[in-house]
Amino acid sequence: MTITQLKYCIAVAEHRNFTTAAEHAFVTQPTLSMQIQKLEQELDVKIFDRAQKPIGLTLVGEKIIEQARLIVAESERMQYVIQQEKGIIGGPFRLGIIPTIMPTLLPLFLQTVLKAYPQLTLEIEEMPTQQILEQLEKGILDAGIAATPLGLEQIIEKPLYFEPFVVYAPAHSGLNNQKTISTEMLKTAQVLLLQDGHCFRDSALNICKLKKESPNTFQINSGSFETLIQLSNEGLGITLLPYLHARQLSEQQKNNIKNFSTPEPAREVSVIYHKRGLKLHIINALHDKIRAIIRGAIIYEDIKIISPKSD
Repeated sequence: MTITQLKYCIAVAEHRNFTTAAEHAFVTQPTLSMQIQKLEQELDVKIFDRAQKPIGLTLVGEKIIEQARLIVAESERMQYVIQQEKGIIGGPFRLGIIPTIMPTLLPLFLQTVLKAYPQLTLEIEEMPTQQILEQLEKGILDAGIAATPLGLEQIIEKPLYFEPFVVYAPAHSGLNNQKTISTEMLKTAQVLLLQDGHCFRDSALNICKLKKESPNTFQINSGSFETLIQLSNEGLGITLLPYLHARQLSEQQKNNIKNFSTPEPAREVSVIYHKRGLKLHIINALHDKIRAIIRGAIIYEDIKIISPKSD
């Protein structure tokens, strides 16, 4: 049994296809298949059910892949320990970001991070919180950026900033005449929400003090704030936005933005990672760099974001 064989098995388990797995492992498909067959012969079990389309895992195969991920992660840890001792921030790093954060936060930090750490190869993917958590558990992702707190024993949270919510209330809404909005005012308003499964939707329901089945909520099967804004402009209701998204609106649209009265509801945004702490030096470097960028934006661009206290 070799680490390489285990990596090939993990690749097939992730991609459910030998050819695709070989491409991602940078080997030929026959080489990958031969090494997996050798491992199966050595263990005297079938790891993959090749009769399934796409390829599936056998019951014992699922257990083997779970253990393989742990073994490969521990083998890689030695390299990261060496990198940490040498102060090297480099190599591949897989980061998941939730959809309501990625479009506004990523442009703020990506270019600066890439310039600061030229040896780092960032692989960034947009995905919901639950998928980030699953991939952190499996070791597919190295870290995530999500709304917190999550309150999970296996997940470490390092806050980046606290982002206020604002109300998008066009002229057709009586709230458009208000200087500030209280949460009580939203109880009688028609509130447009993102589709179920978005943590931002749950936050909006909590702020509005509404239930999912409330007649004052209008669920849209879209993950796009732009869709909610367009429908709101058409007279179908109001909606809630995170501050960074509202900051990117046109000047005309910004006239429809109303702040909440104090204390303003806000969401905590954090870097999250598994408590195994693999690539911890890179996680800490990214966290500190992104938070410094946010703090700089507060000073120079008047971003209305509350920075957490220093750790």
